[in-house]
Amino acid sequence: MPALSRIAKAATKAARQPIGLITCLIAALTLSAGLMMTGCTPRDNEAAAPLAIVAKTVDDHSYARPQEARVSHVDLDLTADFNQKILKGTATLTLVTEANAKQVILDTRALDIQSVTDASGAPLKFTLGKGNDMMGKPLTIELPQGAQKIVVHYATTKDGTALQWLSPEQTAGKKLPFVFSQGEEIHTRTWIPTQDSPAIRQTYSARIVVPSNLVAVMSADRLTPEGEKVPGHAAQRAFRFDMKKPIAPYLIAIAIGDIGFKAEGSRTGVYAEKATLAAAASEFSDMQSMLEAAEKLYGPYQWGRYDVLVLPPSFPFGGMENPTLTFATPTVIAGDKSLVSLVAHELAHSWSGNLVTNATWEDFWLNEGFTVYFEGRIMEEVYGKDRADMLRVLGWQDLQGTLKDLTEPGSKTANPDFTRLHPDLKGINPDDYFSDVPYEKGAAFLRMLEAHFGRKKLDAYLKGYFQRYAFQSMTTDAFVIDLRTHLLHNDADLEKSLKIHQWLYDKGMPDNAVAPTSALLDEVSAQVLAFTEGTPAKDLKVADYSSPQWQYFLTHLPDTLTVEQMAQLDDAYGFSKTHNSEILFAWLQLAIQHHYQPAMPALESFLTGQGRRKFVVPLFRSLMAQEGWGVDMAKAVYAKARPGYHDVTRHTVDDIVK
Repeated sequence: MPALSRIAKAATKAARQPIGLITCLIAALTLSAGLMMTGCTPRDNEAAAPLAIVAKTVDDHSYARPQEARVSHVDLDLTADFNQKILKGTATLTLVTEANAKQVILDTRALDIQSVTDASGAPLKFTLGKGNDMMGKPLTIELPQGAQKIVVHYATTKDGTALQWLSPEQTAGKKLPFVFSQGEEIHTRTWIPTQDSPAIRQTYSARIVVPSNLVAVMSADRLTPEGEKVPGHAAQRAFRFDMKKPIAPYLIAIAIGDIGFKAEGSRTGVYAEKATLAAAASEFSDMQSMLEAAEKLYGPYQWGRYDVLVLPPSFPFGGMENPTLTFATPTVIAGDKSLVSLVAHELAHSWSGNLVTNATWEDFWLNEGFTVYFEGRIMEEVYGKDRADMLRVLGWQDLQGTLKDLTEPGSKTANPDFTRLHPDLKGINPDDYFSDVPYEKGAAFLRMLEAHFGRKKLDAYLKGYFQRYAFQSMTTDAFVIDLRTHLLHNDADLEKSLKIHQWLYDKGMPDNAVAPTSALLDEVSAQVLAFTEGTPAKDLKVADYSSPQWQYFLTHLPDTLTVEQMAQLDDAYGFSKTHNSEILFAWLQLAIQHHYQPAMPALESFLTGQGRRKFVVPLFRSLMAQEGWGVDMAKAVYAKARPGYHDVTRHTVDDIVK
């Protein structure tokens, strides 16, 4: 067994044990010595053992064999055809190979591979192997001796899941079409033939040709903001992009549409359809303050600009942390900045997720748990502790509901293994693991560490962690070794008392979790009690309630709520007409539970007017749980809504609405 493999195997085994420090240290020292002989710096030396584990980690959701030949750079030259709804052109891949490498294996799904050549244009032999619906097919390309570049000629197809092509009627402006990508988790392979694993970081460049009345943006530096002429094609223009920092493939992102821009600060700004640009820019005017607060906590922002693109309503997530350009749902535009924690979350990903990235989708919590924790710290810095505490309580509340759903006998969503921070996802679509667990349980783990070590020590550790592994990928096993070395200081008794192994590898919640509290939400509980005991809705002391307070109020009303009480609340506070998506979502869940008919038009409008999975999936589940009217309504509404949803959302809802 080669030395690196032997060390990585030993270190991984040690990381999985509650007490494995001697083995771990020997592995680290041995590897460190080897790296020192090859000229590694002391800082590189500190990260040696963890990165050795990552280097030998197998990604079960990729066909790539990066130890033999790996993609280091992708250069795209694509034309957007809105009539056929395809991107077509070339992907030129720069490779790093072993001396005797004879082939490179790429991930593809639903791509029309037309030919493959070397850099000179000479054809290369290639085969599309057998695959499956989840992972697609491996594209194996025979390599000439010493080949460092290959060119794949291809087009996307209608069966791809990353791109959503929208008609003018599906956009805010109603005049021009739109297309956007969503690569996370394993969807990039449906629009780019590359090694689609978060451990295989790649730089990229692109030339995107679009109709001359549209604008292209990507998660990279914009080299031609206004576009450039395409010789011989007066109705087209080309946009060029360059990402010099190595990123995970799922972070390569594109959008094309009637897009405008407004600067918010020296390094921040908002892109959106021109019809919604003013509202979006007003909502996100605090972006520069958020960026400065984040840098104060965990070090310099390393991506140049931080901009946000507000997408059409079908975007399946609240936000997607594409480097330099967060993609965001318009459902966070409430008109009062009440939902801008989403921007804090996506900004935090610039450190946890983009700078240091989960190496496999079983390590997803390293992206999301860190980010939820960091999001809370940004919100506290910019908007104050009270607001941040309320958001933490709401997140904790969501986590408790998710844990119950995943473990309750007879539940249709029961899957106790998904209560782990590090689940076994072999053979499972990583999209199906999406829940509050990696987000909120991961954040609770870091809050537990904060409670023990104090913020000053934990902040110093996290800042060092981002510095040690900047532009690298990380596994849970490797993180354990780093945690032992730099925060626990190899104290085996402390590791055991903090229940580190239980937190990271076992099901459920350890009993040393620290539940967040909020004085403001405690006061809300008193108003919930007053209402349930007979105080009329209009007489409640709720005049200054913020969005988190209303969310808490609505989610703590008792199951015994009557339709008459629902009507009182609706008359007094207009919940069925609110423009705050979080409050409306909580209200509609109550409306389904109590079959409150006046809210049904709002429910149908909400489900057909946006495709954010956080809202759509629970609402359809709630409808399907109501025999008779609920099932009938779910099927009727989904028939209308499905064509407008992104494939990521359809994938989940298809299994709910049978």
